[in-house]
Amino acid sequence: MDHLRRSFLVICASLLTVVLTGCPSETPQAGPGASGGGKKMRIVLLTNGPDPFWDTCEAGAIAGETEFDLNGKGYVLSFERGDFTDKAQLDKLKQYNLQSDIAAVGISVWNPESAAVAREMKKLRDKGVKVITFDGDTSRELFRDARFAYLGTDNIVGGRELGKAAQAIRRDGAKYTFFVGSTSAANAVARMDGFVEGMKGSGKEIERLADAGDPFKARQNIEGALDRNKDLNMLVGIYAYDTPQMVQVVKDRKLGEKVDVICFDAAEVSIKSMGDGDVDVMVVQNPYQIGYESVKLLLAMVEGDQLTIDGYYPDYAQEGDKDLFKTELRVVVPDGSPIKKDLFDSNTVFMTYEEFKAWLEERSLVSS
Repeated sequence: MDHLRRSFLVICASLLTVVLTGCPSETPQAGPGASGGGKKMRIVLLTNGPDPFWDTCEAGAIAGETEFDLNGKGYVLSFERGDFTDKAQLDKLKQYNLQSDIAAVGISVWNPESAAVAREMKKLRDKGVKVITFDGDTSRELFRDARFAYLGTDNIVGGRELGKAAQAIRRDGAKYTFFVGSTSAANAVARMDGFVEGMKGSGKEIERLADAGDPFKARQNIEGALDRNKDLNMLVGIYAYDTPQMVQVVKDRKLGEKVDVICFDAAEVSIKSMGDGDVDVMVVQNPYQIGYESVKLLLAMVEGDQLTIDGYYPDYAQEGDKDLFKTELRVVVPDGSPIKKDLFDSNTVFMTYEEFKAWLEERSLVSS
């Protein structure tokens, strides 16, 4: 009997050991200050699409990851790209909500009116995940509480600056069409509306044409707009990949003397085209800064570094501009352009083509 009792006790002790030590924990094994071989928590940046614009943003994010020692603090950067659809972003957010290693998410929202995307963002916040938007915000009227804050370009100002430049180029009145991935994306709407403001009632808007991020569709839109509107004299590219298509169509049709090409963002091909005399003005964001600052802000949020957060949003509230951090904006023009620095806001950086090339080279960048 004593032998049987001892055997029974050994079996019970073994089972208890399995229960206490053999079952997986629901709590991630890493976090602030994590060390050793524990699971690292992810800080995710999710773009709206695969445009080369995001390559420069990723470079800035990686620089932030290194400078702020994410790895040593128990975190890892995950830079992920959408595909210019609601579904891609929604699927990613749903995945994040099912995963236990997500510490923070920054998202460049493709469709600001998407209630489903906003719902998944709120679910992440309810779980304690830190959430911001960058470059493209959600609808501030409908879903402002889906994220803590926005970080990126003030797109209304950017559009306004491009409109001022357009007016300087075409003092006799521009007849223009916008080319863009989505005519409803928050950043696109702000840029186009800001452009109209900057024109101050001069010129005539013809169309706003969407291409869903497809360069082939973008070219079709440009050709169709020129075919339909014989007096069209200005093509306005709202996203980076539109400009190379505009330049090529104008060159193919030998319309360089008649049609101006102006744009947002400085894709590598667009920069070369300005040097060749085929782009008249670029309003350029700083995607490197957007990536770098997004990483810095999200790390501060997960670590509870209120001093750093206050540096971005000193009077934080989800109203007005109090939850918006505006990154750098510059206007780039060819040497000898009629566009002059005094046209623009004092906070906007004005550069000639040669100055901009030197700025890029100093930072080992090929686009912005």
